Amino acid sequence: MANKRVNNAREAVSDIFDGAVLAVGGFGLCGIPENSIAALVEQGAKNLTCISNNAGVDDFGIGLMLQKRQVKKMISSYVGENKLFEELMLSGELEVELNPQGTLAERLRAGGAGIPAFFTPTGVGTKVSEGKEVRNFDGRDYVLERALKADFALVKAWKADEKGNLVFRKTARNFNPLCATAGKVTIVEVEEIVPAGGLDPDQIHLSGIYVDRLFVGPSYEKRIEKRTVRA
Repeated sequence: MANKRVNNAREAVSDIFDGAVLAVGGFGLCGIPENSIAALVEQGAKNLTCISNNAGVDDFGIGLMLQKRQVKKMISSYVGENKLFEELMLSGELEVELNPQGTLAERLRAGGAGIPAFFTPTGVGTKVSEGKEVRNFDGRDYVLERALKADFALVKAWKADEKGNLVFRKTARNFNPLCATAGKVTIVEVEEIVPAGGLDPDQIHLSGIYVDRLFVGPSYEKRIEKRTVRA
């Protein structure tokens, strides 16, 4: 795609279809693609499978999609901050596939790298390994985990150039690059777009080859889940 820029989040997510698989960047509320999520809530796609470390909180992030019953399945690692998620899971309304956090990251990385599966010792002998192949290497058991791929990836970066090369800011990088590589169509929202050549090549975290659509988010709340101060 010669021109990756789109006008806004609404345009970027307009063709996400019912039943799509989404890889959504972020960790907690840090580095989440909040404008893309809000636009997708407005767009209304249903029966979505979301691959994301967690499901936001009740009134922000993927939690907004849960409120609208847009998500049928979550493939996640940590979901403890969302009361609605708990209710939907326990009632059977939401299918949940929990992963050890490192395994989730590696499944996404493998999907982006074209690796169909890998063996890991994490989860052997627990519910994580139930129904999966376990093989012994050098005296230690390993469980086979399949790679993850998505129809669309929703990603938040700090800066981009016009070619889609990305720079993430500090811990807001988290799962975003992994999701970007695992998506067939990768949608990226940023705080600033600079001309091509405006980024130091040594500071680029993800090549623009992975980016399909790019827009500047009009605003970012950048919420903090739990603000802790001195008594």
